Amino acid sequence: MDFQRQLPGAQNSAQDQWLHKLHLDPMLLALVAMVLGFGLVVLFSAAGDESRLFDAQFQRVLASMVVLIIAAQLPPGIYLRWAPFIYVLGLVLLLLVLLIGVRVKGSQRWLEIPGVLRFQPSELMKIAVPMALAWYLQQRVLPPSARHVVFSLMIISLPALAIAAQPDLGTAILVAGAGLAVLMLAGLSWRYIGYASLLVAAAAPLLWQFALQGYQRQRIITLFDPESDPLGAGWNIIQSTTAIGSGGIFGKGLLQGTQSRLDFLPEARTDFIIAVVGEELGLVGVLFLLILYLGIIARGLVLAVSAQSTFARLFAGALTLTFFIYLFVNIAMVSGLLPVVGVPLPLVSYGGTSIITLMASFGIIMSMRTHKAW
Repeated sequence: MDFQRQLPGAQNSAQDQWLHKLHLDPMLLALVAMVLGFGLVVLFSAAGDESRLFDAQFQRVLASMVVLIIAAQLPPGIYLRWAPFIYVLGLVLLLLVLLIGVRVKGSQRWLEIPGVLRFQPSELMKIAVPMALAWYLQQRVLPPSARHVVFSLMIISLPALAIAAQPDLGTAILVAGAGLAVLMLAGLSWRYIGYASLLVAAAAPLLWQFALQGYQRQRIITLFDPESDPLGAGWNIIQSTTAIGSGGIFGKGLLQGTQSRLDFLPEARTDFIIAVVGEELGLVGVLFLLILYLGIIARGLVLAVSAQSTFARLFAGALTLTFFIYLFVNIAMVSGLLPVVGVPLPLVSYGGTSIITLMASFGIIMSMRTHKAW
């Protein structure tokens, strides 16, 4: 018996049992930890002489792991009961941002308790919106009727419009995407999707004229012809694609990137950090990171499908698809396939509020699957 306990297989089994007691999924946890570790290595290179950035991010990673563990301990019933209250709290905080928020780089996105805390309430809505929609739809017959679809769109639109007004179009897209993911998982009819597509296409001229600000219209124009303003609006796209292309198959090596280390690449530690990966680690490094990301998405969907209630399946599935949207928008933006909208690379880019939100989401996904009793 003692010999069996020494076997590697027996040790792994004991570790898995210990993780399951903490309501943690070993595979998802391992994949997330690998991406976090990869991100710290890349940030160390991108930070250059500013080692304080790496130290701050390392502390945030540790804090976010604690948040994941805590989120996983809460059973789905608690999220279900608190869903409408958290959604309303989020709306109140967004209103406060518009009234008394802190303005940084021309955008008013933050609330601050002087000397204590500065945070971005819009990040909360990435979780609150799908949670509120899952709470609403789990009480209805699915697929949702037209009336319930309209009400669901109202739940999505209120925070998305408030966030877009800050202005923060990138986060508004993610919040709207999180809500739409719930509707899709709830069995939204393709007929409604077709109608919505036609409506958006018909309203495009009005949206262009009245909904988008001047710099946002310029970003869309630049997407199709970045060379038209190479030193202005086109600078970000030109430098990011140059950095990615210069890395080749195997890259220039860590700490050897010229675009990022010589400050040609804008926002190299945040929104455009995937370009640093491409330049220093090459195609091999980018593919390795994408495989880890796809593993996280696949495992999240498996956990969502195997959850035991409609609320849990909708909520966990939407959080997983939101992570995919997060990833897709960032990589497409940096690659010049989408306009620049200010979406960081999940779990890799420098930043605090974003990584805490994402890790809380993974903890919730694990909770939806591993808790047996409500």
